Amino acid sequence: MSGVLVERHGPVVKIINNNPAARNALSFAFSTGATEALKAAGEDKTVAAVVLCGAEGFFCAGGDLNVLIKRREMAVPDRLEAIEVLHGLIRAIRACPKPVIAAVEGGAAGAGAPLALACDMIVAAEDSYFAVNYLRVGLAPDGGSTTFLAEALPRQLANEIIMFGDKVPVDRLHQFGVINRLTAPGQAEAVAQEIGERINKVGPEAIAAAKRLNLAARSNSLADQLDLEAMAMAESQGGAESGEGISAFLEKRRADFTKFRK
Repeated sequence: MSGVLVERHGPVVKIINNNPAARNALSFAFSTGATEALKAAGEDKTVAAVVLCGAEGFFCAGGDLNVLIKRREMAVPDRLEAIEVLHGLIRAIRACPKPVIAAVEGGAAGAGAPLALACDMIVAAEDSYFAVNYLRVGLAPDGGSTTFLAEALPRQLANEIIMFGDKVPVDRLHQFGVINRLTAPGQAEAVAQEIGERINKVGPEAIAAAKRLNLAARSNSLADQLDLEAMAMAESQGGAESGEGISAFLEKRRADFTKFRK
């Protein structure tokens, strides 16, 4: 059945785009189901991280053109409402207090590219690619494509990727730091799981604060960011996680932050 599958693997929740017959093209069922799963993971203390991936070796082919062509008959307000389903998912990835890791096999094309780029980290198979290919079918980019590429790449390269829509090999993106890990084909999900398990060893409040601060730093002035960091630091200094971490350091033992995920 197409839609979304949600699996639990230890401290990691895996959200799978399950539409393999269409190379995991985006569907209403996936976008809404994944949004709900992210909210649930964010509220579950036992979850350390989320892995976002596609079924049967392909991350996401983007929007389903058979669906998009029907939107030509819709009024603009109705089109905006439909687009908001994808944008709600992008917002949910950013709002989730748990790190979200994209595991890219095959390709991340069209809206599949910003879906991966919205995540906090990206693991990609060496033979996979990204393609922001909206313009090839006469469409303007959405899903945060322009924001994420502007954050990560020089303007000229972002223009090339968006305006030509060519397949961009992940090793080129890895050179710019857009991809965190390159893996052998078929191993992206396993490596993403390993990263999630490593995150489980860090305090959940500290992780959530770090994600929140990193996102804010993109748009804040230095003065505003220093204020946010000061408040986060002041709050964390009195928290249980810093009590464990500092005590462990002074006692020359490994801190156990897993107790805060129970």
